Amino acid sequence: MNDVPFGFNSEDDPDDNRPEKPGPGSGGAGGSGPNDPFGGLFGMFGAGGPGGPGGSPDLGAMFQQLGQMFSWSGGPVNWDLANQAAREVVSASGDRSVSGTDRREVDDAFRLADTWLDDATSFPSTGGSPRTWSRAEWVEGTQAAWKDLVEPLAARVSEAMSKSLPPEVAQAAGPLVGMMQQVGVSMWGAQVGQSIGKLAAEVVGSADIGVPLAAGHPALLPANVRAFGEGLGVEPRDVTLYLALREAAYVRLYSHAPWLRAHVIALVEEYARNVSVDTSAIEEKMREIDPQRPEAIQEALEGGLFDVPTTPEQQAALDRLELALALVEGWVDDVVTQATADRLPSAAALRETVRRRRASGGPAEQTFATLVGLQLRPRKLREAAAFWAEVREARSADGRDAVWAHPDLMPSADDLADPAAFLTPVDFDMSGLDDTPAPPEEENGGSPS
Repeated sequence: MNDVPFGFNSEDDPDDNRPEKPGPGSGGAGGSGPNDPFGGLFGMFGAGGPGGPGGSPDLGAMFQQLGQMFSWSGGPVNWDLANQAAREVVSASGDRSVSGTDRREVDDAFRLADTWLDDATSFPSTGGSPRTWSRAEWVEGTQAAWKDLVEPLAARVSEAMSKSLPPEVAQAAGPLVGMMQQVGVSMWGAQVGQSIGKLAAEVVGSADIGVPLAAGHPALLPANVRAFGEGLGVEPRDVTLYLALREAAYVRLYSHAPWLRAHVIALVEEYARNVSVDTSAIEEKMREIDPQRPEAIQEALEGGLFDVPTTPEQQAALDRLELALALVEGWVDDVVTQATADRLPSAAALRETVRRRRASGGPAEQTFATLVGLQLRPRKLREAAAFWAEVREARSADGRDAVWAHPDLMPSADDLADPAAFLTPVDFDMSGLDDTPAPPEEENGGSPS
């Protein structure tokens, strides 16, 4: 995935750190890859597009995709196109159907996980029936949840495209502005879909990105669970159980801290609200577009129609988002570590595998890097796990879980670095409360009436 948000270049990164554009032969329609949705959208106009022998364009497919691009009216992301793109990526990478044996193994793992978690957290099971998904079923089952995470930034981009141009420029461009907006909506749909399709090959459940995506139901993808356990020397049943414990812990936390999901989404929205748009750059690029050349639109978008410096307000939102996600991951880590103590000898090795995956850029890191340019730091995740362990040792599991009762109780970044300060009671001066003033009548020597 890209290291910058969908549709953007970042002024904060040097050019040599920006994602390279895939060249011919990089895969996909028109040579498009996961970072090049435009190849799929515009490659149909030339050789290598969808079609018959020799890569000749298929006019029927071309007009069908153009119809999808310009007829969408359901918001800032073309979700029809996103779903299609995600399914195409999943199909191209291979997707094994879920068997009856898979379902029984996953159901058994979640039943045992719920029993073990009851001893490790005060949050009870949500009762949501487990889901056993193929990759395509994961795409379908999580689509509704993606809207909350993706649309805030997409809506801000759409607003910027319609409001950033001076009236005289917008009037002169005429229909081209509307075309650019529709292309932008399709651009988001294509890139979001390709990114979701790529994630489907990597996630093991519904909560890998740090936010459960299956509406209160824990889920596992058996094919990806098997891939996760390859080469570890751990029994497949233990791998499934450990990942079921993590998945169920995420679902319990979000169910019993109902403010948490809204908090994460609000931080994404806050980041989006503070997107800075360079209107002079947009004007210049718009003037350069030749309406007679359809590929000119593609070139303008690929070249970065928006240059986005990270504003102080955006950085503050990113810092708070990183803290929230680290606290969630750290709590899940501590709960699962307690649940598996003296029960699952392979838990330590599986825990280390999860941590290495995070450090090298797992689904959570990839998702938020692509959404808002956030890089989750492994150090912050380790600090959060150590913080919750220290809180549990000082206050018990019930005291640890009670911190999630309200957002105002949550620790700060400074607290993660110094848990002892968070655990030290604040001393208030209560001495003045004992000197209760006498009623006015008594002070004056009178008696109450």
